[in-house]
Amino acid sequence: MQIKGKIALVLGAVKGMGKGIGLALANEGARLVLTRHDWEDSFDSMEKDFAASKADHMIISADLCNIKDIEMLALRIEKKYGRLDILINNIERGGWPTVHGEYIEDQWDLEIETTLKAKQWVFTSVFPLLKKAKEAVVINISSIAGIIGRSGPAALVFNDGYAAANRGISSLTETWARLGAPHVRVNEIMLGIFDTRHARGTRGWSQVLTKEEKQSLIDHTLLNRTGTIEDVAKACRFIIKDAPYMTGSVIRLDGGYVLAGEKIPPMPGGII
Repeated sequence: MQIKGKIALVLGAVKGMGKGIGLALANEGARLVLTRHDWEDSFDSMEKDFAASKADHMIISADLCNIKDIEMLALRIEKKYGRLDILINNIERGGWPTVHGEYIEDQWDLEIETTLKAKQWVFTSVFPLLKKAKEAVVINISSIAGIIGRSGPAALVFNDGYAAANRGISSLTETWARLGAPHVRVNEIMLGIFDTRHARGTRGWSQVLTKEEKQSLIDHTLLNRTGTIEDVAKACRFIIKDAPYMTGSVIRLDGGYVLAGEKIPPMPGGII
């Protein structure tokens, strides 16, 4: 599917990964609907950067943990465009064990509500608009926390509620792929240790983790680096433009973090 002229909803586009994906789609000629809620100190730079992209766009302030705000978002898209071609379901909230320490109830609820529940309600609300498109693409952004949980070096950055929520996302991806077929493709990008998520550009990385703790996360990654916003943007473009036969799939974009926990020993000499 060509991106030029398509209507794309990008959640959490105020900064970081959501903003980077939004700008990448802008460069491809998409017409953008961008959401923001917190991080008010980044609102001005968001507006300037998307204005500089020259892309047709509108920015909507919405609390995606509030179902009424989500319904309002869907109505505004329907009123202006009448359909939706692309949904980048990029919303999450994960408390780092090294930052937040022991759970309190509000933190657990926030991680589940933002990372899992909000994705469900956004998809449900815009699904009728996706079906109005000739072809449409949904990309759920998730985390390898759903696979590894609070274990190994990642125990520094992945909380239990966040891990449980991300495991649930893959179930939603498969269900929505069945619902959307054959005209709405639904896939998932499962992220490893990424800049602006769990590496550079976060308070935890710059202020909390020691040099040794940061290196332990990198050493546990086969490619020996953290992921970048550009890495995610390229994966999104691939799914949208170059993978027309892909739906219900999960791309694990983790630089080999999951695999790096097991070392390959030398081949044994054998007995023959």
